[in-house]
Amino acid sequence: MSSTQMTHSGAWWSIAWRSLWRDARAGELRLLMVAVALGVAALSSVSFLADRMNAGLQRDAGQLLGGDAVVVSDTPTPAHIVTYAQAMGLKGVTTLSFPTMARAAQTQGGESRLVALKAVEAGYPLRGQLKVSPSLAQAQAALVQGTATAAVGGARADVVIATDIPAPGEVWVELGVLEALGLNIQDRLMLGNSSLRISRVLMQEPDRGAGFMSFAPRVLMNSTDLAATALVQPASRVTWRYAVVGPAAVVQRFNDWATLESKKPEVRGVRVESLEAGRPEMRQTLDRAGKFLNLVALLAALLSAVAVALSARAFAARHLDDCAMLRVLGLSQKRIALAYSLEFVLVGSVASLLGLALGYGVHLLFVQLLAGLVDTALPGASVWPVVYGLGTGLTLLLAFGLPPVLQLASVPALRVMRRDVGQLKATTLSVWALGLLGFGVLLVAVSRDVKLGLMVVGGFAGAVLVFAGMAWLAVWLLRRTVREGTAPPWLMLATRQISARPVYAMVQVSALAVGLLALALLVLLRTDLVSSWRNATPADAPNRFVINIQPTQADDFLHTLRDAGVSQFDWYPMVRGRLVAINQQGVMPEHYKDERAQRLVDREFNLSYSPRAPAHNTIVAGAWVPEEANAMSVEEGIAKTLGLKLGDVLRFDMAGVLHEARITSIRRVDWTSMRANFFVMYPVSRMADVPLTYIAAFRAPPPALLPDRSHSASFDNQLVRRFPNVTNVDMGATLNQVQQVLGQVVQAVEFLFLFTLAAGLVVLFAAVTATREERAREYAVLRALGASNHLLARVQRAELAGVGALAGFLAACVAMALGWGLARYTFEFNWNPSPWVPLIGAATGALLALAAGWWGLRDVLRRPVVQTLRQATL
Repeated sequence: MSSTQMTHSGAWWSIAWRSLWRDARAGELRLLMVAVALGVAALSSVSFLADRMNAGLQRDAGQLLGGDAVVVSDTPTPAHIVTYAQAMGLKGVTTLSFPTMARAAQTQGGESRLVALKAVEAGYPLRGQLKVSPSLAQAQAALVQGTATAAVGGARADVVIATDIPAPGEVWVELGVLEALGLNIQDRLMLGNSSLRISRVLMQEPDRGAGFMSFAPRVLMNSTDLAATALVQPASRVTWRYAVVGPAAVVQRFNDWATLESKKPEVRGVRVESLEAGRPEMRQTLDRAGKFLNLVALLAALLSAVAVALSARAFAARHLDDCAMLRVLGLSQKRIALAYSLEFVLVGSVASLLGLALGYGVHLLFVQLLAGLVDTALPGASVWPVVYGLGTGLTLLLAFGLPPVLQLASVPALRVMRRDVGQLKATTLSVWALGLLGFGVLLVAVSRDVKLGLMVVGGFAGAVLVFAGMAWLAVWLLRRTVREGTAPPWLMLATRQISARPVYAMVQVSALAVGLLALALLVLLRTDLVSSWRNATPADAPNRFVINIQPTQADDFLHTLRDAGVSQFDWYPMVRGRLVAINQQGVMPEHYKDERAQRLVDREFNLSYSPRAPAHNTIVAGAWVPEEANAMSVEEGIAKTLGLKLGDVLRFDMAGVLHEARITSIRRVDWTSMRANFFVMYPVSRMADVPLTYIAAFRAPPPALLPDRSHSASFDNQLVRRFPNVTNVDMGATLNQVQQVLGQVVQAVEFLFLFTLAAGLVVLFAAVTATREERAREYAVLRALGASNHLLARVQRAELAGVGALAGFLAACVAMALGWGLARYTFEFNWNPSPWVPLIGAATGALLALAAGWWGLRDVLRRPVVQTLRQATL
C-alpha cells in the first residue's frame, strides 16, 4: 500500500480524533454525555443491585431454606412424606412457627409483646448457622459494631456460633424482645401457660424468611416445651416446615416426588421449596421491589433517549458548514460518515463508563438505604451489569444520536457558497422505528420483565403522541386567536415564531412535557399520594386485633372489654376452612392461571358467621337473609379472582367437617377500614360441629377511661395475663413498622427519581436550546429591521413561557391520571387530586422553561448583528 493510500485510508481516523478533541473542548458534547451518563447510571444502579441480590440468594439458598429441600404445610407434615424421606436416607428436622404474645413476669413489669415463636427440634438447623450472644450488653455492642453477621471463630465473645438448640425450659430471644419487655439474660419469659428462662440473645437464624411476621422479633424454643404452653389450638394458624438434607441426586428425587404428591387432591395445603426456587416469599418481595425500581430507571433511560435525539440534531446543525468544507477538500461521504460514527462510539463509551461508575456508587447507597431489608454483605457483582450499561449507552447514541449526525455525510460542497442548501432533513420513520425497536429490546432485557418493559415503552410512546397531538391543537388555536392589529407586537411575533415551525413546536412541547412528567410524578407520589395512603385509616378505627380466643373464654373476655370502657368492638367467631369444591367439581391450584387465585385455593380461609351483615360491608349483589340455611356471602374481590357468581355452591373442609352452601350475596369490603373482615361469611347465628375461635377488634381505651387511669399498654398486658393463649396485635405499632419499611423504600425510589428528574431537566434544556442558531439569525434580521432588544427579549420570554406552560399543564394532567391509577389499583384507596395541580404544573413548566432559556439562550441577543448575518451568508 502506498503512502498516499495510507493517508487517505487513515484520514477519517485523524478527522475523528481531531473532531472529538475540538468538540469536547468547545463543550459541544457536554449535553450528549450528560444524557447518556444519566440513562446508564439509572439502569446500571438497579442492575448492580439486582445482580448482587440474586447472587446472594443463590449463595445463601441453603441457609434461606434451612435445608436442601423443605416441605411447608399449614397442618402437621403428612406422615407418609416424612416416612418416604427417612426411607431414602435423608436427614430431616421439623420446625413450627406462628405469632403469639410473650410477656414479662408481673414482678418485672408485666409488659407484653407480639413475637414470632419458632419451636425447633434437635439437629436444627440442617443448613446455615445459628448465631447467639451470651449477654445483652455484648449483643448490643456487636449490633452497633456490625459484627452480628460475621463469624467470630472464638476470637470474640460478642457473637458465637451455636452448636445446639435451646435446652428444655429455655428460650433464645432477639434483642427486640428484651428491649420491649425490659428483660435480661436469665429472666423468665411467659409464653402461654409456661414460664421459660432466657439463656441467650439470638443474633441470626438461617431460615428467617420474609412476610408479615418477619417484623416481629423472634423467640426460639425447644419443641418439647410447646405442648405445655397450650398455644397451639385446633384453629391456630401454624406453619410446619420439614427440612431435609442429603446427596444432591437423592434430594432431587425426593423433591420431584414431594412436588407431585403435594398436587394430589387429598394432599392440600402442602408445598415444596427447593434450592432452585428459593424462598418464594423472599424472591417475590425482591422481585416486586426490583420491578418498581426498574420502572423508574426505564423512565430515566427513555428521557435520556429524548435528550440524546434533541442534542444530536443540534450538534449536527452546528457542523453542517464544517462538513461542507471537508467535501470541498475532497473527503468522501463514506469517510465523513466513518469519522462521525467513530466519534460517537468513543463518546458513548466514555459516557457509559462514567454512568457505570455513578450507577455503582448509587447502588451502594441503595444497599444502605434498604438496610434491614437487603443483606449488606452481598457478593460482588458479575460482568452483566457492565455489559448492560455499555450496551445502553452505545444504543442511546447510535439509535437516537447517530441518525441526524450521519446526514452530515450528504452535505453538498455547494453549501460553502449557499447556506440555504444542505439543511438537515427529518429523520425517516424507518430509521426511528429501527432505533426504537433496538432500544426497546434492550430495555425489556434489562428490566427482566417483558410485560413491564413493553408497558413502559408503550406508555411512553403513547404519552408522546398525546403531547404531540395537544401541541398541534394548541398551535392551531394560537394561529386563529392571535390577530394582527389587535394583539401586542411581542405576542404577535412570538406567535409567528411558534407557528412558523409547527412540527418543531410539537417536538419541543412533547419533550418538555415528558421531562416535566417525571417532576410531577415525583411531587405527587412523595407529597400527596403516599401521604394520603398512610393517612387512609379512619381516626376512630380499631387499633387492636385479638385472635385465638377460645369459646370457653368468650364471655369472660367480653366482660373484660366492657369493664375497661370498650363499648364498640367487632366480635366474630372464626373458623378455618379449605375450599375443596365449586359446584361439585374439585378445586386445585393448577386449575387457575392467576397467581393470587392459586394461593387462595391452596390455603385455608378464615371463615365466619353472623345473622346480621357487617355494618361496614355493602351488599352489591343478591341478598343477605338472616338465618338462611345453606347460604353464604362472598367478598367481591375474591369472587372475581376465583370466578364465582351468585348461585354457585362451595364446599369447605373445616377440620375434617365438610360444609356446602350456596352463594346468595356478594359483599364489597373496605379493607382500609381496619375492621374485622372475612372473605366468606354465613348468615346464621350458629354452626355446629366445627372447631372455632373468636376474633375481637377494638380501639384500646384511653388512660382516662381505664379504672386505674393507667396507660393503654397496661390494658394490653392485663389482657394477655388474664388470657395467656390469645394473640393481641397492636396495629398501631405494626403499621408504624410497615410505614418505617415503606419509608426506606420511598427513600430509595426518591433517590432514583432524582435521575429521572435530572434526565427531564436535560430534555428541557436540550429542547429549549435546540433552535439557538435559528433564533440568533431570525433575531439578527429583526434587529437589522429596527426591532429593539427589549421587544425581542419579550418575544423570547413569551414563546418560552407559552411552550413551558402548555407542557407543564399536559404533564400535570397525565401525572394526575397516573396517580389516580396508582391509588386505585396499587394502593387500593380513593384519591381525589387537587384541582390546582394542572395550574401549578403550568406555572412550574413556564418558570423552568424560562430558566432553561435564560441559561441556554442568554447570548443570542448579545451577539452583534453584523457577526450573525455574516456567519449566515458565508
